[in-house]
Amino acid sequence: MVVRTRERSLRLSATQSNAEIIGLKALAFLAGSPETLDRFLTLSGTDTESFRQRAGEPECLAAVLEFLLTNEALLAHFCEDEDIDPRVVHLAAARLGG
Repeated sequence: MVVRTRERSLRLSATQSNAEIIGLKALAFLAGSPETLDRFLTLSGTDTESFRQRAGEPECLAAVLEFLLTNEALLAHFCEDEDIDPRVVHLAAARLGG
């Protein structure tokens, strides 16, 4: 029963709307750590102003989620803060085009 509930929860989290919400939460998480945000901007090759202008776009949110997925410790911290399964981040990134 617990497995079915968890699987259903994962499927529900894969909607476009939920993926965008998770992406926005991940963006807020990065913004809470200037050092981490700077690292993301450097690795993504974008500047702060361009990032601000595109922050809500699915491709940008996918990039934020992909960044989290490349760092296990950062991903674990985000998932713990948001009380979500890391697989939800994978699904959201895929849904947004990551």
